[in-house]
Amino acid sequence: MKKRIGFYARVRVEGGRGVVSQAGAVLLVETVRKSGLDAAISRALAPWRKARAVHDPGKILLDVALAVALGGDCQADVAMLRAEPALFGPVASDPTVSRLIDTLAADGKRALAVIRTARAEVRERVWQLAGEAAPDAGGQVTVDLDGVLVLAHSEKQDAAATWKKTFGHHPLVGFVDHGRGGSGEPVAGLLRPGNAGSNTAADHIEAARLALAQLPKRYRRGRQTLIRTDSGGGTHEFVAWLAKRGRWLSYSVGMTITDAIHAAVLKVPAGAWTPAIEPDGEIRHGAWVAEIDGACLKGWPAGMRLIVRRERPHPGAQLRFTDADGMRLTCFATNTHTTPIAALELRHRQRARAEDRIRAARAAGLRNLPLHDAAQNQVWLEIVQTALDLLAWMPMLALTGTARLWEPRRLRLRLFSATAQLVTTGRRRILRLAKHWPFTDVITEALGRLTALPRPGWPAETSCPYDPIHPGAVEPGAHPTRQPGNNLAHDQPGRPKRPARKPDGPS
Repeated sequence: MKKRIGFYARVRVEGGRGVVSQAGAVLLVETVRKSGLDAAISRALAPWRKARAVHDPGKILLDVALAVALGGDCQADVAMLRAEPALFGPVASDPTVSRLIDTLAADGKRALAVIRTARAEVRERVWQLAGEAAPDAGGQVTVDLDGVLVLAHSEKQDAAATWKKTFGHHPLVGFVDHGRGGSGEPVAGLLRPGNAGSNTAADHIEAARLALAQLPKRYRRGRQTLIRTDSGGGTHEFVAWLAKRGRWLSYSVGMTITDAIHAAVLKVPAGAWTPAIEPDGEIRHGAWVAEIDGACLKGWPAGMRLIVRRERPHPGAQLRFTDADGMRLTCFATNTHTTPIAALELRHRQRARAEDRIRAARAAGLRNLPLHDAAQNQVWLEIVQTALDLLAWMPMLALTGTARLWEPRRLRLRLFSATAQLVTTGRRRILRLAKHWPFTDVITEALGRLTALPRPGWPAETSCPYDPIHPGAVEPGAHPTRQPGNNLAHDQPGRPKRPARKPDGPS
């Protein structure tokens, strides 16, 4: 009988070479390459590159975004990437990163505009690559606007007391909803003081403008774009802006239960209530919807509809003054007329997915704003959005099934944290993943899908063919430092190949 020494085996720890930590991050690196985000950000920030500078400002910004996507929450976390030059290339020092953020913050709106323009350009390409998995595959794009409280534990510019009696900032963010089969991607991030109002119409209009500018041009106006908000967006000014002639956006905004709405609900006959439905089409038990009109619509844009839902509160919930007959009342406004009210209420209820996006954002750099000045933190907010873009685009392009629904923490645990052995043979670098890691197949298959995508600016027929990847290794064709067209002259299309060398000796 062996003597028991504990639950876990004792191992000897030594340093070594040839092992790459965070090897699964090659998925994000390949997403950057295939989407063209590296080239777009580099072009956008070219005016901020000093003469004889060693590091490209676009590469510096993307390195910080990659560090945030991998779990970092401050700019110093790029050290994690700096430790793996074989995977991430040369990474700038902490002072260089800090100077770039200060420089961009000093230029304010101009720097933010070029970064946002580059992200919008790449977003359109990614949606084209995604095909049926893109959020606009159904012909409509849904944008959710919502506020989020970011706590501050020290004195920072614009940090103030919030409506929840905390201290920090109150940014207004926007996300494109990917539906039940996916997650979502950020399209707006407006940094505001902590005491900013939840229903400030001017801020909602500005956030909506930022969100629309991130969409492909065909979705920046017209009924195919839906703007959803909670009751914070239920103001006359914001709804009028959405419904303005020439903009013609669809909207679904929450409304506060006023005395007039409450009185109108009490007058709705019993036969006018329609059972609410679930996403699978089944009846939602204990919930009904009805449409109200009359004096409640006075002063609002033409064509607006008011839909009310009443529902039995869950056990233990406390009723509000605006509730009636023991039922919880909620109300929203929309300008969609071709859909049954039960389906419209379900569509508005699905706005709750924005809370999932906010939770993911908190796990990807929005838990706190690490800098002092408001202009610096606005740049940080753009970096967080870039990281969230990568965390949304990679699953959309490379993952299938339930893996597309994984949030940042789960992606890091199962995919990005995988380690690998770096093998150099000839001019090739191979990352060999452990065969026993339960998600090696997911990583290699995802890399295969990314490798099969066409490169930016290249016709589809020149893309690398998809070949099954052995579960124990990442093939050299999938490694970002050895892809055709990555500073290798002999891989450029149309360039004549070097003639074969004749063997020595008599012919």
